[in-house]
Amino acid sequence: MTTMRAAMYDRYGPPEVLYVGEVPIPEVSADQVLVRVHASSVNGGELSGRQGKLQLLTGRRFPKRVGIDLVGTVERVGTEVSSAAVGDRVWGAVDVTAFGATAEFALVHPDRISLAPTTLDADDAVSLLAGGTTSITALRDHAHLKPGERLLVRGASGGVGSLAVQIGKLFGAHVTGLAGAGNLDFVRSIGADEVRDYRTTPLAELGPFDVVLDTAGTDHRTLRGLLAPGGRMVAVSLDVDRLPASLGYLAGSAVHGSGRVRFFRGDPRSDLLAELARYAESRQVRPVVDTVHPLDGIAAAHRALEAGGARGKHIVHIG
Repeated sequence: MTTMRAAMYDRYGPPEVLYVGEVPIPEVSADQVLVRVHASSVNGGELSGRQGKLQLLTGRRFPKRVGIDLVGTVERVGTEVSSAAVGDRVWGAVDVTAFGATAEFALVHPDRISLAPTTLDADDAVSLLAGGTTSITALRDHAHLKPGERLLVRGASGGVGSLAVQIGKLFGAHVTGLAGAGNLDFVRSIGADEVRDYRTTPLAELGPFDVVLDTAGTDHRTLRGLLAPGGRMVAVSLDVDRLPASLGYLAGSAVHGSGRVRFFRGDPRSDLLAELARYAESRQVRPVVDTVHPLDGIAAAHRALEAGGARGKHIVHIG
């Protein structure tokens, strides 16, 4: 077999521009690993990319591929790779500038994979990847969350937020989850100490919090005002419709007033992936899957995420 099936699109637009086509199986360089993909998931940045909102970064060269995270089995390894072997069951991410994980095979660098949790199937495991690694990095490395501190998670039912609630509790915080009315019981069930309906609770009436984690990308000024003295805020999403203003505010927060708003782009490495695998295997975090779609259902998977109100992740099962 020299070709594989992969999700892609030939123009920017709605989910309907997505299709599954035949492309060559990629050649493995000396420092790369080829993974037979069992499952991937849909992430918010992929929606913005497909819609053309990031075309200043992504350009107009087509076709473009989709998919960042993956769970699969190592098919081939480059001659310089010693940390992975054919047959290993792994999880991780492709280079976020290239995408391409939503396919039958994907190339990854060995420092962006680790052994996958043995206690979870591929669909459950991949649901943890983006949210789990983002939440650990945001709360531990950027916000320096301490036991007993008060944490607000905005978007607490989504793919990142549902893991941030769990990771926050794991780190010993008192967690308040902000989500839609239909998801409040769910957010409470995954560990939140308090829940609030974002539609009926004015942001300005919340707080104070030691740490705010925002997954929505808007209202950063209001959220920053909820911080207690010494509080920290981490944004894991930007308002792509107002990207220059959003980036400008984040930069300005570093030099004006207290409570800098930190933003970072997820870039999981093997040690972080291995740590998350340990949490999963010890059941300190649990997967949250909203829907599962076949590869041919890639447009429906994107449509489901665009509809909002998700409980966890939308998964693409590949085989």
